[in-house]
Amino acid sequence: MGVRKDLKRAKRRTGPTHRTGVETVRDEHGVVREVRAAALAPRRTTGSTADIPFTNAAKAPDAVVLRRAEHGAWRPVTAAAFADEVTAVAKGLIAAGLEPGDRVAVMSRTRYEWTVLDFAVWSAGGRTVPVYPTSSAEQAGWIVRDSGARYVVTETAQNTATVATGTAAHPGPPRVWELDADALAELTALGRDLPDQEVTERRTALTPDTVATVCYTSGTTGRPKGCVLTHANLYAEAANTVELLHPVFKEVTGQVASTLLFLPLAHVLGRTIQIACLLARIEIGHFPSIRPDELRPALKSFRPTFLVGVPYLFEKIHDTGRATAERIGRGASFERAHRVAVRFGEAHLDRFLGRGRGPGPGLYAAWALYDLLVYRRVRKELGGRARYAISGGSPLERDLNLFFYAAGIMVYEGYGLTETTAAATLVPPLGPRPGTVGLPVPGTAVRIATDGEVRVRGGIVFGSYWNDPAATDEVLDDGWFTTGDLGSLDEDGYLTITGRKKDILVTSGGKNVSPAVLEDRLRSRPPVGQCLVVGDNRPFVAALITLDPETVAHWLAVRRMPADTPMSEVVRDPRMRADVQKAVDYANEAVSRAESIRAFTLIEGEFTEENGLLTPSLKVKRRVAQEAYADEIAALYS
Repeated sequence: MGVRKDLKRAKRRTGPTHRTGVETVRDEHGVVREVRAAALAPRRTTGSTADIPFTNAAKAPDAVVLRRAEHGAWRPVTAAAFADEVTAVAKGLIAAGLEPGDRVAVMSRTRYEWTVLDFAVWSAGGRTVPVYPTSSAEQAGWIVRDSGARYVVTETAQNTATVATGTAAHPGPPRVWELDADALAELTALGRDLPDQEVTERRTALTPDTVATVCYTSGTTGRPKGCVLTHANLYAEAANTVELLHPVFKEVTGQVASTLLFLPLAHVLGRTIQIACLLARIEIGHFPSIRPDELRPALKSFRPTFLVGVPYLFEKIHDTGRATAERIGRGASFERAHRVAVRFGEAHLDRFLGRGRGPGPGLYAAWALYDLLVYRRVRKELGGRARYAISGGSPLERDLNLFFYAAGIMVYEGYGLTETTAAATLVPPLGPRPGTVGLPVPGTAVRIATDGEVRVRGGIVFGSYWNDPAATDEVLDDGWFTTGDLGSLDEDGYLTITGRKKDILVTSGGKNVSPAVLEDRLRSRPPVGQCLVVGDNRPFVAALITLDPETVAHWLAVRRMPADTPMSEVVRDPRMRADVQKAVDYANEAVSRAESIRAFTLIEGEFTEENGLLTPSLKVKRRVAQEAYADEIAALYS
């Protein structure tokens, strides 16, 4: 009951403040069309995010701000030690010839050295350019060339080879350091003879309006574009997020706040969360994978108090619980636990929000039983101490959110893009609303255009695309950023995302269908792995569906089938198709019959980053997938 007690305590201390400073604007029909949230952190007029490690070192030198994985343990890193390491690496970059404004590309998975490099590049007056470690030579070469990066730091020898191939034809190939080859030690040695004052002068010359980073979009609709983000953008996002979450994360729980970062630091969400944590001196650890089977041991050893993830993580944890229950013959019990959790979570939140009486004695008794049998195991999977999580990237299925709430984990959903420096909206701590992505981040406004498109304005909105004024003009209008996403605002100003404008399907019967609603619900149910809903200019809606490998392995074991059963047999097995049909039926419950999936085909392979069908943020590249499976799509309508 920890998270629910926290909410009650926070409400008693601060009162119902989750809507303080929030203003809604209605159209002539009384429909909420715009919502504005007052800033909680003042806009900085001097300095930059590069100052954070040095401010921490001056105010609390012995405070533990990071924990570094070493030899199976998490070694504490104090504020003073971190600032010293940033200074040493920044001196190396300056000695290597980095000039103020120069770009440094970083191609690495999430690890401690990434953080050091980010602040070292800034402290030396440079600009960081993240490159996903899974990028191809062509993609890496494009980002390095387009950004004009003169320096690249890679993680592995394979990354180094990728960069070498991608930049081989460049007039001046970049200088490359490799983390696995002691890049930071090499840079430290390079700058050993430079005085620290050199870094101080570079750092203090930065202003809030100085460009901090050029973050390239994931490229779901074409070649990635570089979003120019300033130190003011990063600070507006980080500082306002900290202040928004302050009542729970800092004052109420009584825990020393900590988080394990496993999202790619090449993605803006991971980096802004990192900045926010360092700003608030919340302990951070790093882990290079989001795959649940790899992440689980790290969560159990680090034991974070809150997490930042994507729906995929929460779906997999839930699926693992179901699979474990089925393995010991308690699958039906897990399904009952899920239904009880949804009912309990909904009733408990209704009482907290003043909309109902809350769970009755019978429901409380059922919750208590399944807390012993199921929910505590879910908490254990997340390390045992986590009481909060932030989910972004795509909508989290509402029932799944309620399940985690009943299990003692409050999941706050958010919504944003690279162009909005990560979250543009976030569910506030004292105003949980599963099924929505929350209210605007303080200092931000959200507007719904007449065609349903979501627009965002505020200090978090980027200023331009790098080297692309035409693309900039297409999306920025009088300070408003047109997101390309479709959504709606409820009576209280909470945003719900309903789909991507460019993804809307129009059937041959003229029915407009948003595939996101169906796809999100499909992915939340095993044995579905990934999916692609199709139907543009077709007589009905259909879907391509891949199977989750872990679920397939479990499915085979339960049926005492050989573990090496060919996938070609699995996808044709009537029992597997029947299980997938249940997931399809569940997805169809959210839409009208005209929008429902009438047919589906099971794909033997997977959608992955490696085969180019997923972006690094785990979004399906729709056009690429449709081209790759053109024959299968045609067969659905033959």
